[in-house]
Amino acid sequence: MQNNFFNKMNRVYFIGIGGIGISAIARMLISQGKKVSGSDTAESEITSALRKLGANITIGQSIEYIKDDIDLVIYSPAIKIFDPKLIEEIKNKNILAITYPEALHEISKTKYTIAVSGTHGKTTVTAMIAKVLIDAGLDPTVVVGSLIKDKNGESTNFIAGSSDYFVVEACEYERSFLNIEPRIAVINNIDADHLDYYGDLNGVIVGFNEFAKKVSAHGFIVCDSHDEKVAKALVGVEGKIIDRKESYPKSIKLMVPGEHNRLNAATAIAVAKVLGVENNQALKSLESFSGAWRRFEYKGKTKDGTLIYDDYAHNPQKVAAALQGAREMFPDKRIVAVFQPHLFSRTKLLLNEFACAFFDADEIVLAPIFPAREVFDPTISSVILAAKIKENNKEAKAFVSFEDVENYLKSSLKSTDLLITMGAGEQYKIGENLL
Repeated sequence: MQNNFFNKMNRVYFIGIGGIGISAIARMLISQGKKVSGSDTAESEITSALRKLGANITIGQSIEYIKDDIDLVIYSPAIKIFDPKLIEEIKNKNILAITYPEALHEISKTKYTIAVSGTHGKTTVTAMIAKVLIDAGLDPTVVVGSLIKDKNGESTNFIAGSSDYFVVEACEYERSFLNIEPRIAVINNIDADHLDYYGDLNGVIVGFNEFAKKVSAHGFIVCDSHDEKVAKALVGVEGKIIDRKESYPKSIKLMVPGEHNRLNAATAIAVAKVLGVENNQALKSLESFSGAWRRFEYKGKTKDGTLIYDDYAHNPQKVAAALQGAREMFPDKRIVAVFQPHLFSRTKLLLNEFACAFFDADEIVLAPIFPAREVFDPTISSVILAAKIKENNKEAKAFVSFEDVENYLKSSLKSTDLLITMGAGEQYKIGENLL
């Protein structure tokens, strides 16, 4: 099925082109022969890769970079916060401008869309579903919020497929997943997150209910229907509910550790069944799934023998799951968790939950909070989080800089330790510097 919207667009400019999601759309349009250009605030592996594919990228944001012959601007929603004037200037030039979620809408409405939502695990589930469908010869198009292996073994966040199947990660923040038109909606789980937007857990559940209601009576909702929070989000839906627990792989041997990944695999198997993939084929595919970028990713071993891993975990459930998986895989290691909290609001609103999330760590080292889209809030800090963690009889230390964290680790890590850096910021650089 052709996408008439993008067919009309020959020159497309991306603001925030280095973002893990928005860059996937850039890759898609490059593969279709479009003239792609864009800007971002800093160089990255993603911008370098896009340049090699032919994108013209400028570092810095300015209306001067957006030429009059541009047919379409696609921008990160964060630009509305950091540079709202730029969007107004684009509209004054009579250039069509849409957000990244709105671009996903244009793609999904012409495809058989499998949209993967959930407050955690959606990247891994999206990657697992993609692998199963690719291995089964269903040739899907894939957009994922990480880097996964394509058909040639190359790392990418976009896979171009020739079929009508479209597998996409559906983010709940600011209800952006409501832009997607799913035939199969996955609700991997629901927990309290993005409370700066939703207010409380009930607000999150309402958002997921709105997402689930987008599935027609001819579609499917794959989830754990016995989970109390998920069950509330299923009230009034029309789609057929598929319980992932019925596909739980009791004897599977995954390369990625942890009960959360076995549940992720159950979700992928349930989706595969809906699409007619044999159970044995799905199991075989998942047993060779090696994970996604920054999801319990092995980085290397220091000269002193310490194993270094990195994980994108940035809410309490993800932190607990990543550490549980690490403990399962390395029961005899002393696990040192380096955590960079992501957002002042999340750290403050979920302080008690974060304090209980480090059960499987032997030592917790905290870097300064990564503010991302937020302004400084003096009422919350890593020092406050460290004190809260200590109330649970866990050893926790907070530092004021990455350099201080690295100096401490250089003097304290042992050959028998496993270090896992966690967060949605740049804490992975700590592990890389130690290597």
